[in-house]
Amino acid sequence: MRSAVKVHKVMLFISLALLFVACNRDNIKSKHLWGDNMPVVNGKRTFIIGSYHQPKTEDPFKTLSQNGYNYVRVKSDSLELDKARDNNLSAWLYTTIFEKEDQVKAKEKLLDLVNKFKDHSALLYWEISDEPAFTWNSKEARVSPKQMKTAYDIIHRTDGKHDVITNHGPVNLISTLKKYNNSTEVVAVDVYPVIPQGIKPSYALFNDGLQGDLLNPYLSQVGEYIDKMKTVVDDAKPIFAVLQGFSWEMLKPENERDSSMILYPTYAESRFMAYNAIVHGANGILIWGTNYTPQPSKFIDDLYAVTKELAAMQEVLASRSTSNDIEMVYHELGYSVDSGIEFITKEINGDTYLISVNSDKNPVKATFSGLDKFSTIEIINENRTLSISNGKITDDFKPFDVHIYKIN
Repeated sequence: MRSAVKVHKVMLFISLALLFVACNRDNIKSKHLWGDNMPVVNGKRTFIIGSYHQPKTEDPFKTLSQNGYNYVRVKSDSLELDKARDNNLSAWLYTTIFEKEDQVKAKEKLLDLVNKFKDHSALLYWEISDEPAFTWNSKEARVSPKQMKTAYDIIHRTDGKHDVITNHGPVNLISTLKKYNNSTEVVAVDVYPVIPQGIKPSYALFNDGLQGDLLNPYLSQVGEYIDKMKTVVDDAKPIFAVLQGFSWEMLKPENERDSSMILYPTYAESRFMAYNAIVHGANGILIWGTNYTPQPSKFIDDLYAVTKELAAMQEVLASRSTSNDIEMVYHELGYSVDSGIEFITKEINGDTYLISVNSDKNPVKATFSGLDKFSTIEIINENRTLSISNGKITDDFKPFDVHIYKIN
């Protein structure tokens, strides 16, 4: 009897301790995981919508906030952090690596930076180095795992409240990228697949004119690289997709550009890449390269249309994906189906959101069944209607199309 009571007390103590940790974790700016790797910002599950660059406007932080962003990279500058905070934006700061040369000076520099900004209310993450494993045309890492871990340990001995984010290039072996897991809590991957045929190879573009190195050269490689990163982190850390905010040709010096090779993602392509990443489990979307892009421009307007839609879907995207009994069959259209339609479901306030993407380069037509408990359906951001009949809906998908169904 005494033994049973003792075990009960121990279990009660453990439960209370775990509850205490969970509650206090909500009060920490960026300690996140609630079981499915969704970041928690100021105690609230938050789908991250971020930008590496600030818009070329009179008030860039306001511009980002008005267009759906909630996260931005800033300089090591209190004024920029203040402006981010005042516009309801969280921020991340680039620190340094622990240099092999003059280690004492490098450590002092890193400590000074962390101590200066660790208590700012806008700070969400630190970033030690971008794409540390990637060196163009070389198998050698640009920044070693040991260097990253040394800097990471210095940061966390000084600041126990904020996590470190590390963005990886899409290439490098999974086994190589795993070596960086002990120096980061959040992992991102940059995938920029909108590239014109015939472009001359340049930095980060292979001889075949592609940035990625998977067999899939199409937009849907975004989701495949999210899967790769989930394997890298054993599906135990938040993963952000870094998406294309530029034209590859515009990265070249102006006198070297070929105007026929300037190609930006369309609205439909940017929207597909975002939701393709989300369906594969991305916990956030970051945009890189807009500082190389003319502003204002149609591409920037199209990109803002996507980020504003993601922001309008914040509560849905930040919620847990749910299990479902939905089944799907394809209709013959004269094409093979490779990846086909991929989808997830989420539930908010009694409504179920079926987020679906066609990851094929061909059109598809499909019937979803298992919707018997639902009676009404709305298609988000599409000016058309659809009806549920006998627990089924049938719809057409263009190549790399997105349909989001709100059903109840």
